[in-house]
This record gives sequence, C-alpha cells and structure tokens, in this order.
Amino acid sequence: MSGSMYHIALVDLLWAMIPVAIMTVIYIRWTKDRMTVPYALIRMLIQLILIGYVLTYIFSADSSYLVILILAVMLVAASVIALRPIAKKNSSLYLKAFVSIVLGGLFTLSMIIFGVLDLTPWYEPRFLIPLAGMIFANAMNAVSLSAERFESELKNGLDYQTARGHTYKAALIPIINSLFAVGLVSLPGMMTGQILSGVDPLIAVRYQMMVMLMILGSAGISVAVYLLLMKKG
Repeated sequence: MSGSMYHIALVDLLWAMIPVAIMTVIYIRWTKDRMTVPYALIRMLIQLILIGYVLTYIFSADSSYLVILILAVMLVAASVIALRPIAKKNSSLYLKAFVSIVLGGLFTLSMIIFGVLDLTPWYEPRFLIPLAGMIFANAMNAVSLSAERFESELKNGLDYQTARGHTYKAALIPIINSLFAVGLVSLPGMMTGQILSGVDPLIAVRYQMMVMLMILGSAGISVAVYLLLMKKG
C-alpha cells in the first residue's frame, strides 16, 4: 500500500453487497418488511454520491457561511430522523429533539475545533464537517433510543424520575459498549481509515481517543437535555 489508500472501483463494491444481500433476505423473511432495508440502501447510496460532489464544492469554496448552512441542515435532519421510532410525533417533540442535539452537539464540537484541534480557520471544512457528522449522528442515535425507551417506560406506568434513569442508561449502552470494545474487539472508523492511509498508529490512536470522547460527551449531554425537556412536556 506504501502509505496511501487502495483505490476502490465502484464495481468492486459489489463484493461488499454479498453479505448485505444475505442479511436483506433474512430481514425480509423474518420481519415480512420488504421496503425498509432496500429503501435505506438506495437512499444511502444516493446520499453518499451526492455528498461526495457537495463536499468537493465546499472544500474548494472556502466559505464559513456555506459551512454553517451545511451544519444547520445536518442538525435539522438529525432531529427529524431521531424521532423515527416514535409513533406519535408533533412539532413540540421535534423541537425538543432539535434543541437537545444542538446543545449537546455544538458544545462538544466547539470543544474539539477550538480546544483540541485549534483549527485555523475554525470553519476548515475538511475537518469540521466530518467531525460534526460523527458528533451529530451519535447524538441523534442516542436521542432516538432515549425517545423510544422513555415513551415505553411511561406507558409501563413508571414515574418520570425512574423512567429518566432507565432511559438514560439504556440510551448510552451502545456507546459505552464501544468504549469497552475499542482496541480489543474493534478498530473504529477514523482509526482504521487513518491506518489504511498510512498514518502512524500512535497518531491515529490520539485521534480515536478524541472521537470516542466527543461521541460519549455529545450523546450524553443531548440525551440529558432531551429528558429534561420531556419533564415539562
């Protein structure tokens, strides 16, 4: 490989589709849901192709306003997707999810770009957008888990405080499990990508530490804000 990443031809991605095809057949046979996985796959492919072109443009534009617009779109999309498991949704619930992800996500992102990395300029899109994506996505997933679990706990007759405690713990299980597994069971995305591109593993480890910390912090704060807002709702 000699310090650079392998070139992946589009046709070679078909090999990665083989285990996905097996999983899709099992999913459809067991759940009788023929639409969710194929729709998600098609949407993922279209979104990634489009974002490839969009990022190419953003990286060359060097505009802070454009980066802020992209972050705003990401936050709105994250807040909408976060409530996908909830049967009964309303504007108030969407607002609470949005506020939760904004507070937890932007606070953590600011600590990374102004503290850890000290980016110059602060809106350097090659760093800011991928980092923001990781932060917002994990906050979104945590809020999504908390929204579904909190609704379930209340339906089971638990009081707010007990439901909040159960929900907070459950929402963070995937992230806390990843803390236990990193380095033993898995080499996470950023670290793997850097190692594949030829970066010194010790440098890659530092970046992965930053990623794990920012994911835990943003998710934990976002879920806490969401549950606090639900007390008033």
